[in-house]
Amino acid sequence: MTIVPIIKRDYITKLAEQGKRIDGRSFDQYRNIEIETKVVNKAEGSARVKIGHTQVLVGIKIDLGEPFADSPNMGVLSTTAELIPMASPDFESGPPREDAIELARVVDRGVRESQVVDVEKLVITPGEKVWIVFIDIHILDYDGNLFDAASLGALAALSTATIPAKRFSEQLPEDYPKEDFPLPMSEPPISCTAVKINDFVFFDPCFDEEIIADVRLTVATDNNGDIRAMQKGLSGSFTKEEIQKVIKGALDNGQEIRKQLNQSTGK
Repeated sequence: MTIVPIIKRDYITKLAEQGKRIDGRSFDQYRNIEIETKVVNKAEGSARVKIGHTQVLVGIKIDLGEPFADSPNMGVLSTTAELIPMASPDFESGPPREDAIELARVVDRGVRESQVVDVEKLVITPGEKVWIVFIDIHILDYDGNLFDAASLGALAALSTATIPAKRFSEQLPEDYPKEDFPLPMSEPPISCTAVKINDFVFFDPCFDEEIIADVRLTVATDNNGDIRAMQKGLSGSFTKEEIQKVIKGALDNGQEIRKQLNQSTGK
C-alpha cells in the first residue's frame, strides 16, 4: 500500500471511530440515486444510473441466434462491461481488464440466478432459434460502488426493453408474433454492496473508501426478502455478525431502491 492510501485509511478509520464517514453519511446510508430510462434510441432498452458521482450507462441489444447445445429450450444472456478511460485515470483502453470482467460477472450472476429474465420465453424454435439478450455496461464516471450502479442500470434497462419481433419478422415462424413486445421479466432483485475497513462496515462505498477496503460483499435480495445472489470480493474476511449486518442492510436499502427502480420504469 502506498503512502496516500495509508493516510486515507488512517483518516477514514479515525472518523469511523467517531461514528462518521468522510461524506457525512451514516454507515448504512446510500448516496443520492438517480435512474433515467430510455436514454439510447437505437437500443432495445437503456438506462443511466447515478449513485453519488458514480455514473453508468447500460444498453440492451436483442438479436436472433442459436441456443447453447446444453440448453436448447432457453434463450441466451450475455453481459459485458467497459471501463471507459475518461471515467477514471485508473482505467485504460484495450482488452477487458480483470475488474471489468468481475463487474460483468457480478451483474450477470444477479440477473441470471434470480431468473429475472424468463429465458424460456426467449425461445422461438427449440434447439434452433432463440432471442439473445446483450447487456452492455459502460462506466461514465467512477466514484466507488460500480457493482450496485451497474446492476441497477442493467435492471432498469431490462425492465424497459422490448423484443424487436417486427424488425426480424421475415426470419420468424408464421405463428410467431410479428409485433414488438416487452422482454419477459419477473420482479427484479436489488444488489447492495458493503465494504469492511478494519472493523467498520460501510454501505455504498465511495472511491476513497473502496480503494482501501479489506473485503467487499454484494448481496442481492428480492421483494420477498429472500437472498438471490451473493458475491465476495477482495482478500479480507467478514465475521458471521458482520455478514448478518450486511444482509440486514441489503434488505433495508433494497426495499427503498426497489421503489425508486419501479417508479423509474413505470412498474
